[in-house]
Amino acid sequence: MTALPREWIAPEWSAPASVRAFVTTRAGGVSQGPYAAFNLATRVGDDPAAVGRNREILRSHLPADVVWLHQVHGAEVVDAAAAGSLPRADGAVARTRRTVCGVLTADCLPVLLAARDGSVVGVAHAGWRGMAAGVVEATLARMAVRPESILAWLGPCIGPAAYEVGREVHDAFVAASASAAQAFAPRGHGKFLADLYQLARQRLAASGVHDVLGGGFCTYTDADRFYSYRRERTTGRFATLVWID
Repeated sequence: MTALPREWIAPEWSAPASVRAFVTTRAGGVSQGPYAAFNLATRVGDDPAAVGRNREILRSHLPADVVWLHQVHGAEVVDAAAAGSLPRADGAVARTRRTVCGVLTADCLPVLLAARDGSVVGVAHAGWRGMAAGVVEATLARMAVRPESILAWLGPCIGPAAYEVGREVHDAFVAASASAAQAFAPRGHGKFLADLYQLARQRLAASGVHDVLGGGFCTYTDADRFYSYRRERTTGRFATLVWID
């Protein structure tokens, strides 16, 4: 493995030394146009050769190939070591060394999880649909350790000052928990500003996970570092990755 590009993000959390994780950014690749430069997604219209080269560059920073997911904004979670090629899921966990779990995002929230003893790691792709469907809770359940022994880190997503949603999003969360209303700021005409970070913290806390760090990014406003589907529509995806070394 080679040293990470300085533009990529290493989570600031107290995970064990055996747990490795990082988030890519737009920097370091060969894609052009709206995908510039380090798009890692194969299904967004980018040149397949460019995506392939970007994934080769990514692989040089990893101990093994990424177990990529066919993400569908749901709550299915797989054991990465036993998953087949491109499983239809939005979360993955790993207990075996050098099994690299990863999700691709461009506004949705990537949630990294690790047991304090380094025995299991996980990652969830938590946009509003997946989070409302329970992907965070499903990933915790698949880890099968005491929730109080889990550390969480919230990666880059669209920030609460930029994420305008309709009443259907507000109601989907408030129907499950009245406290979710605290994560929505009314904008009038049935619109709200939604705070994915706060919603994730609420759901983690309700599941017994209280050691939660990260947040504070905004993919929509930080165009130099991050892709944003809400900002550009035609755009790339960056990766959030975790494994046990």
